[in-house]
Amino acid sequence: MADDIKISIKNLYKIFGPTPDVALEHVKQGMNKADLLDQHNHVLGLRDINVDILDGKITVIMGLSGSGKSTLIRHLNRLIEPTAGEIQLNGEDVLELKEGQLRQLRREQMSMVFQKFALLPHKTVLENAGMALNIRGSSVADFESEAVKWLARVGLEGNENQFPHQLSGGMQQRVGIARALVSNSPVMLMDEAFSALDPLIRSDMQDLLLELQGELQKTIVFITHDLDEALKLSDHLVILKDGEVVQQGDPQDILLNPNDPYIVAFINDINRARVLRVRSVMNRTVDNDVDYAGDLLENDNLETVLSRSGGDLDKVFRVVRNGEAVGSLSMKELTLALVPTGEPTEETAA
Repeated sequence: MADDIKISIKNLYKIFGPTPDVALEHVKQGMNKADLLDQHNHVLGLRDINVDILDGKITVIMGLSGSGKSTLIRHLNRLIEPTAGEIQLNGEDVLELKEGQLRQLRREQMSMVFQKFALLPHKTVLENAGMALNIRGSSVADFESEAVKWLARVGLEGNENQFPHQLSGGMQQRVGIARALVSNSPVMLMDEAFSALDPLIRSDMQDLLLELQGELQKTIVFITHDLDEALKLSDHLVILKDGEVVQQGDPQDILLNPNDPYIVAFINDINRARVLRVRSVMNRTVDNDVDYAGDLLENDNLETVLSRSGGDLDKVFRVVRNGEAVGSLSMKELTLALVPTGEPTEETAA
């Protein structure tokens, strides 16, 4: 089922340094990241992370540099070993896997798309796309049809025999996505996968990912430092600061109900009309006596509603799902939703 937990992270800690177990006790007693480094010369990577990643959904983990987001994603396939905690995949403890089992997990269960593309320069686009199957023992002849299919799906039809240096950055990243899809792994880990791309190409890649996800329903863990990207892609959003989860949940709910000045600072300048959805601000009642100005879909953004209203604040729209009325939205309520929740403090704005 779509709401099943695919990956469960429980009480996860990571401390970098020569005696992490000793430093862990100080962290559990409340020592912060700065003091741990200053007093004990250890770096706090992650503190008591608890996140459930749902099957078939996109979980986005975001934060500024040093927040621990890339450290966290590398724990899922044990590229980094934790200091303490649990990581379960389909209910099984990843930390208990032996070396051979761990290799199998990385080859068959969790594919990874990197920021720097990680393509082999001496291999063709086709060979790079089929790398996971090649490592499992398949020949080019075995995986060629599958690789050709997914390369075409990501817009690279006809480029199979080119080499990475002959492709643009956006095209190289498409090869990376095709490689993850050819592997047929149920989980895709994407670490700042689009951060190195130009804005327009980046937006195209985001759209492509959402289109593919609509068809394939993979479990995707996506790392980013960009709030716009996080809000566009995520079903579940996790925001980190100094190795700790500050807030997590439905991105729409976080935008409307930030629980920390750090989050307020993040969302203060966001284009709320573009990212807020009708479903997040509508009334869940329908009054048949109201003269509605028209119908909206629950996933329409508020920018769309503003355009349809023509600036008339007296208009009220009906909200429909699968042709049935599920609520209403007045322009006055919409206007209130566009007002930011609060202002960042001097500390968070610094």
